[in-house]
Amino acid sequence: MFKVSTRRKFIRPASIMATASVAALLSACGGGTGTAQYSIDSSGNLTSAKATTTMANGSTQTTTISSNPKTTSGGSSTTTTAGTTLTTPSTTGASAGTTTGTTSSVTTGTTPGTLSGTTTGVATNTSAGTASSLMPFGQTGSYTLTFNDEFDTFNTAKWNDAIWYETSNATKNYAVSNGSLKIWPQRDASGKFFNRTIDTDGKYYQTYGFFEIEAKLPIGKGTWPAFWLFNHIGSRRPEIDIMEAYAGGGPNSGWSDANLHPTAYAPTVWIDAGKLAGTKTILTTDLSAAFHKYAVKWEAGKQTFYFDGKQVYTLNVAMPDPMYIMLDLWFGSASGQPDGTTPVGSGNSYEVNYVRAWKMN
Repeated sequence: MFKVSTRRKFIRPASIMATASVAALLSACGGGTGTAQYSIDSSGNLTSAKATTTMANGSTQTTTISSNPKTTSGGSSTTTTAGTTLTTPSTTGASAGTTTGTTSSVTTGTTPGTLSGTTTGVATNTSAGTASSLMPFGQTGSYTLTFNDEFDTFNTAKWNDAIWYETSNATKNYAVSNGSLKIWPQRDASGKFFNRTIDTDGKYYQTYGFFEIEAKLPIGKGTWPAFWLFNHIGSRRPEIDIMEAYAGGGPNSGWSDANLHPTAYAPTVWIDAGKLAGTKTILTTDLSAAFHKYAVKWEAGKQTFYFDGKQVYTLNVAMPDPMYIMLDLWFGSASGQPDGTTPVGSGNSYEVNYVRAWKMN
């Protein structure tokens, strides 16, 4: 990365290691242009060095080192040679640096395509990319990613674990593991099945855009997983249900097969509580057998729903309110009530690989 040149009045062959030390001192600074002055005794040992670096952001830092090499036995004098080393690193992209301490490197961040580097050492470099590689599945056009979670951890800065009018049930029935969020049927301390909601209420809202998840659904009587956009604005309840799936209604219900596997889901839009704008039942294969992508393109006056990148339903209605994202595993509705046949535990999870949202440019 660095090209080092030296300009010296005099240097003995033994001072090559000293020159390397100075070059290493400058190389550690990174991200800018540097000049070093050094002194070498008659034995070729580096006795002191001073490096001044102008970083890419215009700031300047200075680092010095010194040593007291042993004098050769019988010697009575020391000859010191001074020199200057100039280094100009070759860089790509933008970088910024600040002095912090000893050298190491830490890369942080959960957003693919975004690199945040912290170099502790003579300088700290930070290089930021974009998540432009994360685009809506099957879409063309220009989009800007505004929200995503790839589920390396459960991020409480992004998510709540209860809907606003309830307190969080203390029984644990959700976790992030192996790169996905899992929510599973479970009985609480009272012996009852309970709803679990994971949402961005108070943390992330958006009006219009493209919203997408990749998920695999649970089986069993009563299970009712969903992915939706919602808001509680005064007494109003605007709602866009991107995916609601049911199991347990029986083989003739149109919702599930005889083994209580979800084989259909319904995108639905509610202008307000009790004011239905439109809905459609999407008949599918077993949604618990593999991961599928569920998405909506929400425009002013229009909502277009997608299943694995294929358009399955379009509705023309104005939905101008900002909304937040909801992922939940509830029980009831067309699924009926869970019972002793409903599998519990993490092996029967509503499993979400990612959640992503974009603005349309």
